[in-house]
Amino acid sequence: MEKIFITGLPRTGTTSVCAAFLELGFKTAHTAYTRETFSQAQVIADTPVFNDYETLAALYPNSRFIYLDRAMSSWVPSIRRLLTRMLPRLETQQGGFNDTLKRCYFGTFEHLSKDSIASDQYLIDIYQKHRKDCLGFLERKQQTYLMLDVAQPGSLQTLADFLGMQTDLASTMPNLNQGGKVTAWKQIDHPLKVESTRNGKADRDSLLYSPS
Repeated sequence: MEKIFITGLPRTGTTSVCAAFLELGFKTAHTAYTRETFSQAQVIADTPVFNDYETLAALYPNSRFIYLDRAMSSWVPSIRRLLTRMLPRLETQQGGFNDTLKRCYFGTFEHLSKDSIASDQYLIDIYQKHRKDCLGFLERKQQTYLMLDVAQPGSLQTLADFLGMQTDLASTMPNLNQGGKVTAWKQIDHPLKVESTRNGKADRDSLLYSPS
C-alpha cells in the first residue's frame, strides 16, 4: 500500500491535516506505535515520522511526503508549551511515554532540557535544522513531496491538488488543537481513523519496523 507520511514537527498542524485526510477518504493515524498501525494506515503523521522519515522512505519506496511549515512566531510558543508538559514523562525511567516516542523526541530535540526549552533560539535552531535535513533528504532521494502551511488560505485545496483529488471549493482546512490543546485527535470518531497503539500498548521500539 502506498503511504503518505506527514513529516512536519509537532505543533505544525499535524492533527488538522490528519482530520482533513479522514474526510478525503484515507485511513489515517496520528502517531504510530505498532506494526499493525503501519500496516493499516495510508497516512501517518507526527511521531515517529518526523524523526524516522529516512527509514520510512526506505521501507515504503513509493511513498509521498508532506512537510508542514509554520511561522516561527506561532510555532515557538506552541512547541514550548507542549515540551514543557511532556518533559517530566520524557525524562523518567519508570513509565512515562513509550520508548519510540522518547527516542524520537530526544533524537530530534537534541539536548532537550528545561533550560533549552526556555530559549527561543534553541527551538528555532531545532526547527530550521529539521527543515533543512528533511527537505534536503526528500530532494536528494527525489521523493514526491508537498510543502504545506495549514494556516494559509486555500491549504485544503493545495492538499487536494497534490493528491489529484476534487474537493468542495468552499471547504477549508480543519483548525484543531487551538490554544495549546493536544487532545482533538482522541475526540475524533471516524471509521477511517487508525489507532496508534494496541489497546494502549506500543510495540517494542526495536521491533517497530520489523515484519509482523
